[in-house]
Amino acid sequence: MAQEKITQTAGRAQLGAFAPGFAALNDDVLFGEVWNRPGLSPRERSMVTVATLVAKGITDSSLTHHLEFAKQNGVTRTEISEMLTHIAFYAGWPNAWGAFRLAKNVWADDVEGDSARAAFQRSMIFPIGEPNTAYAQYFKGRSYLARVSEEQVPFSNVTFEPGCRNNWHVHRATEGGGQMLVCVAGRGWYQEEGKPAVEMRPGDVAHIPANVKHWHGAAADSWFAHLAFEIPGKDARNEWLEPVTDEEYARLGQ
Repeated sequence: MAQEKITQTAGRAQLGAFAPGFAALNDDVLFGEVWNRPGLSPRERSMVTVATLVAKGITDSSLTHHLEFAKQNGVTRTEISEMLTHIAFYAGWPNAWGAFRLAKNVWADDVEGDSARAAFQRSMIFPIGEPNTAYAQYFKGRSYLARVSEEQVPFSNVTFEPGCRNNWHVHRATEGGGQMLVCVAGRGWYQEEGKPAVEMRPGDVAHIPANVKHWHGAAADSWFAHLAFEIPGKDARNEWLEPVTDEEYARLGQ
């Protein structure tokens, strides 16, 4: 999937009249070309840029901008905290303190609290959402649902508490159809009927063909969240079947 092109207008907005040449280099070359080069994602470029600025002792508005940009590009509160802790040992304790002061403000609107749910939310960029009451009868344990997009390819973030899993089910379709799962946090399982269960960790993808019986859910000792993409198909519908038994689940070994 192609990444969205990064654009920048701050150079012209702030220095266009005073230093038009510098403004053009900032907006058109640095952000227009370098930030859009293949090889590194915007998220990775943000992490490199933040590390470089902190190492140079730059903890002013330019770092604030790049922290905000890093958050926009998917860097989580947990990740920025770990990054700055690591950088402190190489770039200096005062530099890290200055960066933490700014980062706390940038990520101030993230979920707060000491609950397991709040801690898990801080580990990923997608929202946990609300209790999945509409489909609770097809789940063992507690799950949450957050609709992320209704356009182009609709998809949701589904979060499972430890030990939670859905029933065996089938995505029926006469043409096309099926589902794709992308793990975004925690650890869980995906299993097709007649095949061994597959462990899923962040970044793992499960491609589920139409008309294949399967289930997915969290490991016994971990929260689990995946994006669920609904593949368009003709006469597409979901058929819910029997629960995954405790014996079947226990055989996974976790």
